[in-house]
Amino acid sequence: MLVLNKIRQKFQSEDKKRLLENFLSLSILQGANYILPLITLPYLVRVLGPEKFGLIAFAQSFIQYFNILTDYGFNLSATREISIHRDNKEKVSEIFSSVMIIKFGLLVFSFIIMGVIVFSFEKFKKDWLIYYLTFGMVVGQCLFPVWFFQGIEKMKYITFLNIIAKLIFTSCVFIFVRQVSDYIYVPLINSTGFMMAGVLAIWIIIKDWKIKLCLNLKNILLMLKLSFQFFLSRAVISLYTNTNSVVVGLFLGYKEVAYYDIAYKIVNIIRQPWDILNTTVYPYVSKKRNIKLLKNILKISLIISLTILIIFKILAEDTIPYIFGTKMLKSVYYSKILIFILPLISVHIFLGSSVLVAQGLYKYFNLSNILASIFYLLFLGILIIFNKVSLILIIYGMIFVDLFILIYRFYYVKKYNLLKERSQQ
Repeated sequence: MLVLNKIRQKFQSEDKKRLLENFLSLSILQGANYILPLITLPYLVRVLGPEKFGLIAFAQSFIQYFNILTDYGFNLSATREISIHRDNKEKVSEIFSSVMIIKFGLLVFSFIIMGVIVFSFEKFKKDWLIYYLTFGMVVGQCLFPVWFFQGIEKMKYITFLNIIAKLIFTSCVFIFVRQVSDYIYVPLINSTGFMMAGVLAIWIIIKDWKIKLCLNLKNILLMLKLSFQFFLSRAVISLYTNTNSVVVGLFLGYKEVAYYDIAYKIVNIIRQPWDILNTTVYPYVSKKRNIKLLKNILKISLIISLTILIIFKILAEDTIPYIFGTKMLKSVYYSKILIFILPLISVHIFLGSSVLVAQGLYKYFNLSNILASIFYLLFLGILIIFNKVSLILIIYGMIFVDLFILIYRFYYVKKYNLLKERSQQ
């Protein structure tokens, strides 16, 4: 009873109740992100085989470039603007309208560029339908305003709608994908789920928040300018994660893409709690500057990540082949190396948006991403030029990138004493 009373006292304020609600909502989503891929991924790998599964993974990585373009950094810039002005309905409507107009323009531009690329190269042209069906994910992501729900700190909507999309995908996979020739249905089902969630999200926002769409050129230009630095940073850092699968597919083949994709997705599933916690904390600390909370999160986060790393190294050898089949044995080796990025990410993810961006030092947050990614892309270029492309070297390069980002961000956080508690929170 004493413990329960203490917990209640901790979360008596409206702000902390909302923070807890958001964390719990995103934790439920995380649970779905853990369970549903563990159901569909092994099934798809076993039914489609490494070759077709690798093709689908390659197409998703290629299409992700257009997701980066249409996002345009709004998940940071627009989230912050909505968070600051959320009590001003007129201002919120202006921000929402400007962002959606920009996104629609970028979506049309992306569709045209994709068509040019697909029909200009034989490797893409022979599977053109896969790329067009996969592009539906970009449409869905454009429609789904994650940044709005983050800004008003109502993550339960993100949870609800994302779970709907994932449940549609999961159930339809087992209904329609029964043999190798059914691989064409995978991107179609995936895109349909994303688009349905996006349409529902827009309907909820207009209905519950009475958002009025308005065209204001001045606000559109302002959001373009404000978001550009975030877009540049996110675009460059995303280039290296997506380029990996593209480079592997172009130089090593779709089977190697499958081995890498499974290893990457396993590690990515494990790191999701950190993304969720950072997403939850970022709008809160942008407004409240609760340094004590951040310091506690950083300490606990590092301890948990190191513990998970050790457990994973012990269990991976037996669990991965059991789940995904013996055809994916190579993924065990790659994932056991790739897992070393977890402790690095568990710290630098908070030092980035929740410390540097939240306290107005966008420059160093962006530069950490840009410089690390430039180094990595140069590294990839050297591998290609000297014909030394291999998955193991690519994974070592990824670990170096996250280490660089951690050191760079920590240096400027320390330099400006950003984790110093200046006043009682």
